[in-house]
Amino acid sequence: MPQLGESVTEGTITQWLVKPGDNVKKYDPIAEVDTDKVNAEVPSSYTGTIEELVASEHTTVQVGDLIAYIKAEGESSAADEQPQNEGGQQEQEPAKQAEPSMKKRYSPAVLALAQEHNIDLEAITGTGRGGRITRKDVEKVMAADEKPAAASEPAPQTEPTPVQEAGSSEEVIPVTGARKAIAANLSKSMQEIPHAWTMVEVDVTDIVRYREQVKETFQEQEGIPLTFMPFFMQAVTAGLRKYPQLNASWRGDHIIRKKEINLSMAIATEETLYVPVLANADEKNMRGMARGLHALAEKTRQGALTSDDMRGGTFTLNNTGSFGSVQSMPIINPPQAAILSVESIVKRPVVKGDDMIAIRHMVNLCLSLDHRVLDGLICGRFLAYVKEQLENFDRGTFEI
Repeated sequence: MPQLGESVTEGTITQWLVKPGDNVKKYDPIAEVDTDKVNAEVPSSYTGTIEELVASEHTTVQVGDLIAYIKAEGESSAADEQPQNEGGQQEQEPAKQAEPSMKKRYSPAVLALAQEHNIDLEAITGTGRGGRITRKDVEKVMAADEKPAAASEPAPQTEPTPVQEAGSSEEVIPVTGARKAIAANLSKSMQEIPHAWTMVEVDVTDIVRYREQVKETFQEQEGIPLTFMPFFMQAVTAGLRKYPQLNASWRGDHIIRKKEINLSMAIATEETLYVPVLANADEKNMRGMARGLHALAEKTRQGALTSDDMRGGTFTLNNTGSFGSVQSMPIINPPQAAILSVESIVKRPVVKGDDMIAIRHMVNLCLSLDHRVLDGLICGRFLAYVKEQLENFDRGTFEI
């Protein structure tokens, strides 16, 4: 399994695109893999023939694990290398035992698993090619709770652990790919980051009216819909330019402040949530924001995101209002220091400065912050500035 992206440690093989006997060229796709960041294709490292598919479909394997054997072009097979007799026929040799060196070539995942669970690899009989020990062999020992002791010690007698089955009113759903990564990443965020929350409400009536006026023209010109998110994206990037303290991350005993403003945009599919990145967002106008967001959304829904699309985010913007939420407490996307949720835009009666009551379009902006990096004062100023940008909307600032 190759490294399919920065910080990617494992992937689930969702579909093999080849079968034993198929001829492939170098860089041809041989499998589709779902990782915690993207869905990707695994390219062949060689030109040759597929000999064996080691990893099964829907199996999660670690980076560096064996997944298939390819007979590279120009290499001899085991049959070709057998000596021939005088009649030109191949001599039959007795089956050879696997060489110890083959058995001891453990993959990084096998070694890590064995060390974590105190398993003696020398006591395991490998089922891989040449007697090699695979991840499945180690997991089989773990599942049976039969960890072999070192060769000098007798193996303890243990009863196999029964497999827990779901009741008639339950359904067991395997956790793999993106859902497993979300669980691990956000659990780590809540355990390590001291979260604090704050919120402001914003009157976006002028933006709602302006979008209503121009959305058809924009659709004709660009071929894409004009949503509300580009307005918030532009106000947020302006706020990050003015208050770069929020465009930062915690690293050990110091704070890293990023010069680039790369917006991580939370985009949901029917099954999961992805957070692709709009790079250099502060360099784009409203039209550029809308194009960039639409392109990321299309790639997400088509399962076409790459590792580059997920890399380098410095601040996350979350559109929880798309499903009717009016208030939320988002979890920070590490290693970032803050995340902002844009809630639903709703009509509400509002008391104006002259004590007159008017019906206005209001929205809540909910900010979660890493209290190691930020405090309420600077975040309050940031939100006040974003609020000002949105409420004092003018067509020059948000030119399309």
